[in-house]
Amino acid sequence: MQNKLRIIGGDWRSRQIQVADVPGLRPTPARVRETVFNWLQYDIIGSRCLDCYAGSGALGFEAASRGASSIVQIDNNPVACRVLKANAVALGATQVKLVQADVFRYLAGDAETFDIVFLDPPFAMGLAAQSCAWLEDKGWLGPGAKIYLETESGLTLAGIPDNWQLLKRKTAGEVTYQLFGRIA
Repeated sequence: MQNKLRIIGGDWRSRQIQVADVPGLRPTPARVRETVFNWLQYDIIGSRCLDCYAGSGALGFEAASRGASSIVQIDNNPVACRVLKANAVALGATQVKLVQADVFRYLAGDAETFDIVFLDPPFAMGLAAQSCAWLEDKGWLGPGAKIYLETESGLTLAGIPDNWQLLKRKTAGEVTYQLFGRIA
């Protein structure tokens, strides 16, 4: 059984994508995506995006729909990856590249810089702060990069890189979402 979600803006506005029925997969809700992409509206066109823990692909496909030049989606679940690939084909999303891998294994590889990074790690696994540190320490962020981070509400984040500035923060139900700007 698969669910669907609707892309809310850009070239693919109102198009539906499939969402894999995978335990723990939480697609970013439409209201949250609308807020996030309002925050990023001046940064998204022509940007290079990294979608860590891609899951449903909602953030990456929304970025592509709104004019990002390239998106790398990383997820280690083979079922989710099959659905992500099928969605990319159905949308004709040639700017989306899918990598089936553990996020930390990917980040341990040869770094390329990104303008925008989406981080929506599985909840209650303690991956958020470590993911942020690896992005910074291993050279994955361009000057002035924006980092979107989605975590469970009430999570105290320790270890956010010192050169990241909190730009925006909101909570919706069980989710807190934040946008950081990297100060080069």
